[in-house]
Amino acid sequence: MKNDKKVIAAWAMYDWANSPFTTLVVTFVISAVFVQAFAPDEITGTRLWTTAVSISALIVALCSPLLGAMADRGGFRRKFLMISTAVCVLATVGLGLISPSQDNAILLMLTVFVVANVAFEVGMVFYNAFLPDIVTKEKIGRVSGYGWALGYGGGLVALLVGLFAFVGLGDDGGWLGLSTEGAFNARATAFLVAGWLAVFSIPTFLFVRDPDHVPGATVSVRGAFADLAKAFRNIRKYREIVKFLLARIVFNDGLVTIFGISSIYAMGTFGFTLTEVMVMGIVINVAAGTGAFAFGFIDDKIGGKATVQVSLVALALAALLAALAPSKAWFWVAAITIGVFAGPNQSASRSLMGRFVPDKHESEFFGFFAFSGKATAFLGPLLFGMMTTAFNSQRAGAATVFVFFVVGGLILSTVSEQRGIEAAANG
Repeated sequence: MKNDKKVIAAWAMYDWANSPFTTLVVTFVISAVFVQAFAPDEITGTRLWTTAVSISALIVALCSPLLGAMADRGGFRRKFLMISTAVCVLATVGLGLISPSQDNAILLMLTVFVVANVAFEVGMVFYNAFLPDIVTKEKIGRVSGYGWALGYGGGLVALLVGLFAFVGLGDDGGWLGLSTEGAFNARATAFLVAGWLAVFSIPTFLFVRDPDHVPGATVSVRGAFADLAKAFRNIRKYREIVKFLLARIVFNDGLVTIFGISSIYAMGTFGFTLTEVMVMGIVINVAAGTGAFAFGFIDDKIGGKATVQVSLVALALAALLAALAPSKAWFWVAAITIGVFAGPNQSASRSLMGRFVPDKHESEFFGFFAFSGKATAFLGPLLFGMMTTAFNSQRAGAATVFVFFVVGGLILSTVSEQRGIEAAANG
């Protein structure tokens, strides 16, 4: 499949398909609806939502390496991706069906969100693992950038549809004239997300195949545990991966926190309306997509590590500005800067991992990649919620994000990209 344009396009379509989940559910709409329509107040809503994000991150961290190893044994990556996608679609539909007036509405909403978010993140393990199989290492940066850019494009288009057709510029039900009672018009964007993922993921399943599929093979949990044990015993061969994943454990906490609380922070601290939050989402997606696409070529020129380092410096400064911003205008500057560099950070992290993984163990090592993204991902949102509660100010919570980017960048500076690539070739 390597360098086949049709396969690359089909693979990248999954980024287009699943990005509206992050954009509309996790970041800009459903999270805001939960805080406004379900929770008794903004502070409590912030704490409950960030706790749900943290729980789902912990589940993903614990499950991803094992599921990755299971997928590599016999070549079940595509099948596992299909299953996780189906679960995410069904759970997302459930998010739109739950009304604030139902009994135990808060518990139901958070539980279904955790299921949907876990399925989404687990699916990314198998999706990302295809990257080293579809493109040579010389072009892996730009192809990863294509995917992220297309993903932000999908999130942008879905957000526009959600804004004009569902929410409306005046929160009036949009072009579809949906009822605003119980924020149904905003909750209904979950149906859009579910349908979007179901339809646009089809090309991926049609054209992207498991290169190591073994006919007649069965899933072996015991064998997967044995593979993981072997990987841990041999982990000294891959020291650069270990250092990179340690760095990512830290700096990705900053990104997870931003994605999980940006709409809540904008509404609670700067008085954004839901419409303004969605407009902000549109602008950020344009900036992020442009950044991911442009930096994909830069990644192939200067390397994944350098690209991630540049992004971390910019993200740290933008996070600090967001925490200290005296007005909406300055907050907009911070938000756009975060958008421009969040895409390259994610894309270059994925491409760098793709350069580091040994052949025939892609899902297993991308399981560790997912682990690094989620192992302590509960810490960022949890710390944000705790600081917000302790100081009765969301600015105190937002200030913690700066620390994650700085510390992660310092750990990343110890990684040698060249030695990591050599270790993968010898693995």
